[in-house]
Amino acid sequence: MASAVRAGPRLRRAVRDGELAALPAALRDELEAALAEEGALVPFGLLRRLHAALREAGSPLHLHELLEGCEIHLPEVPVPPRNPELVARLERIKAKLAHEEYQRMTRNITGQEMNGPLAEFGRQVRSVKAVVITIFNFIVTVVAAFACTYLGSQYVFAETAARVLSAVIVASVVGLAELYVMVRTLEGDLGKL
Repeated sequence: MASAVRAGPRLRRAVRDGELAALPAALRDELEAALAEEGALVPFGLLRRLHAALREAGSPLHLHELLEGCEIHLPEVPVPPRNPELVARLERIKAKLAHEEYQRMTRNITGQEMNGPLAEFGRQVRSVKAVVITIFNFIVTVVAAFACTYLGSQYVFAETAARVLSAVIVASVVGLAELYVMVRTLEGDLGKL
């Protein structure tokens, strides 16, 4: 944090030429001692006392006029040395992240050629497997809806015909909903091709 000003030519000239003669002698002596060498620093406290003395003396000089050409002195902030353990840990983390990124970029690259009759057969098997699983899921869902409705409707209907009819209606609704979802999914999958 700044606590001093590097004296400019205007402040030096005012002290040298006696423009500050109306000020108290102790303040003038302190100011001359602060400006004794080239590039001297004048502390803010001394400038505050100078400003107050200029006001009390009714001097035509103002502090901002005296500070023309002055620079605020900012002391150098010492940079602490880096901890070698921390530097080594950071390097390990950077290397690990770079390796993970490389693995992510190259995860779907193999050294094998995937153009042959067996590769085509494998793709077809995967496609058939997906269709079989979808059909099985459809059948299980419709049968489960029928069974739940049939067993649950025994508390509402006493006759078997009414229970079967309600179970068929519910299973049909569930089946239509399942078909709708299947068509939308297949449509989305075909759209990606």
